Amino acid sequence: MTARLTLVSHHLCPYVQRGTIALAEKDVPFDRLYVDLADKPVWFKAVSPLGRVPLLRVQHGQSEEVIFESAVILEFLEETEANPLHPADPLARARHRAWIEFGSAILNGIGRFYSAADEAAFLHESRVLSEMFARVEAELPARQSGPWFGGERFSLVDAVYGPIFRYFDTFDRIGDFGILDGKPLVQAWRAALSRRQSVKEAVGADYPRRLLAFLRAKGSHLSGIIRRQATATPQARSA
Repeated sequence: MTARLTLVSHHLCPYVQRGTIALAEKDVPFDRLYVDLADKPVWFKAVSPLGRVPLLRVQHGQSEEVIFESAVILEFLEETEANPLHPADPLARARHRAWIEFGSAILNGIGRFYSAADEAAFLHESRVLSEMFARVEAELPARQSGPWFGGERFSLVDAVYGPIFRYFDTFDRIGDFGILDGKPLVQAWRAALSRRQSVKEAVGADYPRRLLAFLRAKGSHLSGIIRRQATATPQARSA
């Protein structure tokens, strides 16, 4: 495809990371344009019907089309760019799409987890997330031999779950919440994804600091844990 692509992004958005990983895996050049979602530019509001990132701006000469919603962007890239990340078999492809949707449900659960206002809600959301990952654990033995969801071949499912597991790098620094305990296949998948270049480079070096600051400012039960941790020792304050 001969077009100039610009991925409209936010530093913390896991849905943006999906697009970034897919573009990297397909070896497609693109530009990134960051927007402040707390102070959305007028042009952004005009082209983003839902007011969310990512957007993919596709420029052909003097004309430009804007695609919104991460799942649509991923499918567009599959249809227009080389190096497909979906399986060729229709049934396998449908299965992958279903687990991508499940990944979006997990992200919603993560949002409820870090936004829970009190300990009871926090523990409830921890259990819900643990149960969701137990479903993923049960699905992983169906893979062929290999480190990725589909076996030897990196897929869009992997592009979706890489940003999910990245949250746990920060959660693990805050406390032991046990969400991924007893799930060795999930943990192995997480480790493999953490080493993948496209996953590592989907965020900036300051991502952990930005995410921790975001979580601390939420005014949630987790925010309180972070604040107490930060005042517990000088080492925690400098983290």
